[in-house]
Amino acid sequence: MTRASVLTKSPLLRPALDLVLERIVDVPPELVWRAWTMPEHLTKWFTPAPWKTVACEIDLRPGGIFRTVMRSPEGREFPNVGCYLEVIENERLAWTNALEGGFRPTTTSTVCGEDAFFAFTAVISLAPHGEGTKYTAFVMHGDEASAKRHDQMGFEEGWGKALEQLVAVAKRM
Repeated sequence: MTRASVLTKSPLLRPALDLVLERIVDVPPELVWRAWTMPEHLTKWFTPAPWKTVACEIDLRPGGIFRTVMRSPEGREFPNVGCYLEVIENERLAWTNALEGGFRPTTTSTVCGEDAFFAFTAVISLAPHGEGTKYTAFVMHGDEASAKRHDQMGFEEGWGKALEQLVAVAKRM
């Protein structure tokens, strides 16, 4: 599991439950934010290739829906539904897949193309860093088994590849 130095002293970090991806990217926070919050941009990068994001719905406010549909290379589709918890423009975006829009608890969902569900809360933090952005993805899980499963599914590789794709899209905005 990856740990970010900025969070290691945070009271929120629970090493057995949390995964962190931290990178410096060479695009400004405003462009990273647009890539995360505008469906026409998010569908171009959100799912690591060769997977694709074929649908996206964003209601960018606390309680708003965050819905994507991922398509596998074989053509199988996986809907994912979440709820925004915190929206601070160009700084912080938090959502969970444990809730649907309107803070309604979810009954079913998939995670990263897997048929079995596990709940997580993700926080994307953006901070200016020179001409670019310090990007931190902090993903909290409710139990060790879920964190381990997410890690073994390729959290660092998948979220890292998606971030590389995000940067490529942001540079074309």
